[in-house]
Amino acid sequence: GAFALGWTGGNRQWQHYEKAYMILAGLATPLVLSVHTIVSFDFAVSIIPGWHTTIFPPYFVAGAIFSGFAMVLTLMIISRKLYGLEDIMTVDHIEKMNIIILVTGMMVGFAYGMEFFIAWYGGFEYEKFIFINRALGPYAWAYWTMITCNVIAPQFFWVKKFRRNVTLTFILSIVINIGMWFERFVIVVSSLATDYLPSSWGYFTPTYVDVLTYVGTFGLFLTFFLLFLRFLPMVAIAEIKAVLPQANPAYYRNGNGHSSKSE
Repeated sequence: GAFALGWTGGNRQWQHYEKAYMILAGLATPLVLSVHTIVSFDFAVSIIPGWHTTIFPPYFVAGAIFSGFAMVLTLMIISRKLYGLEDIMTVDHIEKMNIIILVTGMMVGFAYGMEFFIAWYGGFEYEKFIFINRALGPYAWAYWTMITCNVIAPQFFWVKKFRRNVTLTFILSIVINIGMWFERFVIVVSSLATDYLPSSWGYFTPTYVDVLTYVGTFGLFLTFFLLFLRFLPMVAIAEIKAVLPQANPAYYRNGNGHSSKSE
């Protein structure tokens, strides 16, 4: 039809498709780095204590990969169970994603520690105070929740049995998502609540508008996600058909599939 745009599935078209796919994938990787680096600059170029630091670009990139994989796992585990896709989204895929979560989680934990070191080594009193205040001040509950969810929880994935446990992975992915939300809360709220002027210090308490707006984002996201599952293929069959056993020319000659039935 017209929507095929001339696609016939020929060998030459598949070669061009795979080549273009690799080029776009190569372009998308530095795009991820640049986007989160630029977002981190919004904080790093300011003079607010706790924001004015050069560690933010790699810190934000590692955090984006860390939280992104956790969010994908949360949605993927639910989808594979509801739609019976366990043979396509396998435990091996989940294990490999958990390894990436473990590695990036350690990067994020290292960044948390380096923030304290940079504040101490820089000798800037306001900077030192803001980090001590995060860990021991009125927002300590949020800070240590962040540390528990983002640094301690992923350590379970050192054990292969835990990495391949789908239920535990689902629980930890939600824990990590919660921890990354608290990371944003700690970065934004604790710094703005205690700036250079003690007379302007305060304690942030969300209003009902803040709470309802936040809850509404869940509804908006889930609406678009469910519409995606309803009208678009959640698994790109064209991408996985080449790696299935049936794609091997020797598959049917070895007594599998239709060949064995015809014999």
